[in-house]
Amino acid sequence: MKLASIKKRLPSGRHWILSGPYLWLLVFFFLPFVFVAKISVAEQALAIPPYTALFDWLDGVLNIRISFSNYQWVLDDPIYLYAYWNSIRMAFWSTLFCLLLGFPMAYAIAKAPKAIQPVWLLLVLLPSWTSFLIRVYAWMGLLKNNGLINGLLIWLGVIDDPIQMINTNFAVYIGIVYSYLPFMVLPLYANLVKHDQSLLEAASDLGANKLTQLLRITLPLSINGIVAGSMLVFIPVVGEYVIPELLGGTQTIMIGKVLWQEFFNNRDWPVASALAMIMVVLLIVPITLFHRFQNKEVKA
Repeated sequence: MKLASIKKRLPSGRHWILSGPYLWLLVFFFLPFVFVAKISVAEQALAIPPYTALFDWLDGVLNIRISFSNYQWVLDDPIYLYAYWNSIRMAFWSTLFCLLLGFPMAYAIAKAPKAIQPVWLLLVLLPSWTSFLIRVYAWMGLLKNNGLINGLLIWLGVIDDPIQMINTNFAVYIGIVYSYLPFMVLPLYANLVKHDQSLLEAASDLGANKLTQLLRITLPLSINGIVAGSMLVFIPVVGEYVIPELLGGTQTIMIGKVLWQEFFNNRDWPVASALAMIMVVLLIVPITLFHRFQNKEVKA
């Protein structure tokens, strides 16, 4: 009896397996999150690291120095607020463009013969096999004033002078949609390929045309895939740094660029940490929605 009770108290193999992901989250998410939160309530200092300590032991007295001035500074400065708003706005439109392009692509792949579907999926994923940075640099060569696109348009006689595309929001949207389109296509394909085709056949027998079938059957059944793909695009795009830095101009202000400037140019780690913490709070809602719909997709 004692041996049986001891065995029940010991962790099972399932618990040991599940502890791995939780340990990973603890080490690589929760602890860095706590570290950033600690810096965000410190003050800037000319030291290494460039912030004051929260706990100070002086003459036998423990002093705790917590300052929320960094958050007040961020919320009072219109530049930071504009960076947040512009990041959310550009992430929204980029997600919408990815959805408008990705849904027909995923739909076509799901409707293709099963033997051809892996080939189409491979073509969607193939650009991701190349370095992300190299692909963004390639777009710089395409979009610049003496690049391939302007050169082709001038050679065809469509334009006389080069069109300013690089260092604009247009170039940023192009780079984001190109880079994040697979994150939209794959969840949509995984959803669309599981649809019951007999529903479409029944709708066709009742006189529904292709457009009606798409709007009243396919789209409602695709909501989970649309939300999952949208969150996979929207969340990382809000904090995107590389694409706005290389393809956007000085007027393209996104929170990722502001974070980099505060950390490395201004060496104001407390303000940068406060910016990061506010961004995490703003993303809690879409992250929660993503997990909710992802769980529904797994159970479906």
